[in-house]
Amino acid sequence: MAGEDVNHVTLAVDGMEYGGWKSVEISAGIERQARDFTLGISWRWPGGGESPTRIRHGSRCEIRIGGDLVLTGYVYATPVTYDARQVTVGVAGRSLPSDLVDCSAARGQWRGQSVASIVTALAKPYGLSVVDQSSDKLIVADHQTEPGETVFASIDRLLDMSALLSTDDEMGRVVIAGLGAAGQAADALELGGNVLSCSAQLDFSGVFSEYECLGQQAGDDEVFGADVAEVQGSVSDSRVARYRNLTVQPQGQITPAMAAKRATWERESRMGKALSVDYEVQGWRQSNGRLWQPNAFVRVRDSMIGFDRDMLIGSVTYLLDERGMRTRLTVAPPGAYSPEPKPPKKNDSGKGGDSFAYLLPADWDKS
Repeated sequence: MAGEDVNHVTLAVDGMEYGGWKSVEISAGIERQARDFTLGISWRWPGGGESPTRIRHGSRCEIRIGGDLVLTGYVYATPVTYDARQVTVGVAGRSLPSDLVDCSAARGQWRGQSVASIVTALAKPYGLSVVDQSSDKLIVADHQTEPGETVFASIDRLLDMSALLSTDDEMGRVVIAGLGAAGQAADALELGGNVLSCSAQLDFSGVFSEYECLGQQAGDDEVFGADVAEVQGSVSDSRVARYRNLTVQPQGQITPAMAAKRATWERESRMGKALSVDYEVQGWRQSNGRLWQPNAFVRVRDSMIGFDRDMLIGSVTYLLDERGMRTRLTVAPPGAYSPEPKPPKKNDSGKGGDSFAYLLPADWDKS
């Protein structure tokens, strides 16, 4: 494809392709259960353009940037605004798993099954495929849908106990997220280099010195009494100087292993989110020609904030407006998203300019 076309945005609907968009916003992320998009075009009137072809609401669509598929979904809205000087028309929608966000779950109950098998069963009535990118092999003791809850509300309750994340991919499939599945970004995010702007709250009000997870599990001939009535797991965080306790109690039945994993996940997720940062860079592609992708590791060198470390891209938004073509990237330490924190990497402890090295998870490996 010619160089000038690699960033050409096309919307394919009902056998037709539409391009020439003047405003673009396409978002994807590992904590988003459905991608979304808004495309728009404006012209002066009267006499500045023809009436746009009407796109049907609910039509299945695909969006490509150059030859790269970035979203498969449905058109939900076709907004029109105009005044005495110009007309603006747009198309907005979401990816296929948006049905699971909006629609009710079929009644069902599962016992002694894996997370992936239960998610697959919940998505099946809506014709959606499930991709399991995790290595989690925990067996769920019991899970059942609740009257009136949406499919993803049921999935959230399920993943809340196992500390996994659900998202989607460019083909419109449900994805049980595996940490860093997109690999390592070709480019770093570097102050004085490709970074146009940055926003970092650095808010540590949501972190604690002790985390406890309490719950129950069903008993049987081998496990009974206090072992099922008082399931618990706990972990401390020496990075928090004063005593602060948080106790969580997930819905449903949990095992001791699930309780311990949930407590650890709370610790690393909360500290990771405190270090979450939004960056904007010029363009949509890296120096190797590939689009920026969520769930990829990226090196961040930012002397203003004090970062010199690998972080995980949690979300990506491709933007086009009067300010030009940009990508907004939300990055954080992997613990912000990780279902299973890793041990520290011996040769990369944050030295060499990282002011937050002491906040690296004690059991995180950046490899």
